[in-house]
Amino acid sequence: MGFFENIVLALGNLRANKMRSLLTMLGIIIGIAAVIAIETIGSSMTGAVTDSMSGLGVSNITVSLTQKSEEDSSGGFFGGGVALRLFMDSSPSDSDLLTDAMVEEYMAAFPDTVAAVQKTLQVGSATLDKYGDSGTTITASVSGVNRAVLNELDGDTPLLAGRWLRDDDGDRRICVVSEKFVEQTMGCSNTEAVGQRVTLNISGMPYAFYVAGVYTYDDESASMFGSTDDDAIQTEMYIPLDTARAITGTAAGYESLTVQVAGGVDINDFVTTTGEFFSSYYTRNDTWTVEASSLSSMVEELTSMLSTISLGISAIAAISLLVGGIGVMNIMTVSVTERTREIGTRKALGAPNTAIRLQFITEAVVLCLLGGAIGVALGVAIGAALAAFVGFAARASLTAIAVAVGFSMAIGVFFGYYPANKAAKLDPIEALRYE
Repeated sequence: MGFFENIVLALGNLRANKMRSLLTMLGIIIGIAAVIAIETIGSSMTGAVTDSMSGLGVSNITVSLTQKSEEDSSGGFFGGGVALRLFMDSSPSDSDLLTDAMVEEYMAAFPDTVAAVQKTLQVGSATLDKYGDSGTTITASVSGVNRAVLNELDGDTPLLAGRWLRDDDGDRRICVVSEKFVEQTMGCSNTEAVGQRVTLNISGMPYAFYVAGVYTYDDESASMFGSTDDDAIQTEMYIPLDTARAITGTAAGYESLTVQVAGGVDINDFVTTTGEFFSSYYTRNDTWTVEASSLSSMVEELTSMLSTISLGISAIAAISLLVGGIGVMNIMTVSVTERTREIGTRKALGAPNTAIRLQFITEAVVLCLLGGAIGVALGVAIGAALAAFVGFAARASLTAIAVAVGFSMAIGVFFGYYPANKAAKLDPIEALRYE
């Protein structure tokens, strides 16, 4: 009997015992469905987190000042002329800051690797009256930035009117605001807002600025931070770096920088190179040094962690597959007993042991494959429904589906072999005399 004849015979036997076959497949169906559903949710969650963090600049490197540890400070609490760390300044002095000269040397050292360096100086929150309602206060977050920051911003929130800031704007009192800010405080069109004067209250002091440009408001940022009241939405206002320094009284330096890496560069290796380059300026600084980090490595670690969690839960769910396999072995053993005379007849007609064995293994594999197919369909449906419920785009894992189907076949072969081998070893004379 050929392979396809065995499949047809197996399907015929399953149809003859529909309820028993369904109950036997139930363990396989539940196990496969659970594994696929968990993997689908895990893939959806991982994809959503990765996509979200990718929008924050995965290919960027953050360079930040950080206090040296006691060991780095050469000899504990009093080593190397360092005062007791309890009394050290918690913020860097002007001489400790990263400087424009360091940035220029860095870019000159890696001209083909560094695309740009973003410089930001946080000024703080500014308040002003809502348009048409002087009793309501609107808040904006003010930041001094260079053009590299705005170039990256332009991809996600393009300019609607006016222009972006330029590095040669110096200490001019100009700003770029969002269309939401215009709506909240000016009550005019975006085009009409360009050139108009707005007076901000920053740390109790009034500052007048002229609108140079209006950018697209991203309403996803508001929902991310839970803002529901339209008046409570706080958007970003960008001003020239020199203007920000004049307002804050900050020296010409930075506590952190963001490096945009050119395409095709191994960012994980370059993070280390960048950290070593900037920290070389702080070898004689007893208190401060520089560390470099990247969201890329954070994304990889987070993805690995989520995958491990999904794998662990899937392994627990896969225990039901073992139960299902035992059920398959049990029902195939019963089937061998019920079909003893049939086996004896086939052997009496000259069927070899391998043909009898193959017949019952094929039946077990078909039983498990049908259960696996139903389980995959059910698992994808459940996983997609749960992913949609928590707000993630459903992403079924093709690898998990392939493994599940292969595992179903393996279960059929493994748990079907004992009953098949038992059938193959039956004595044809005793089998024919079996009642």
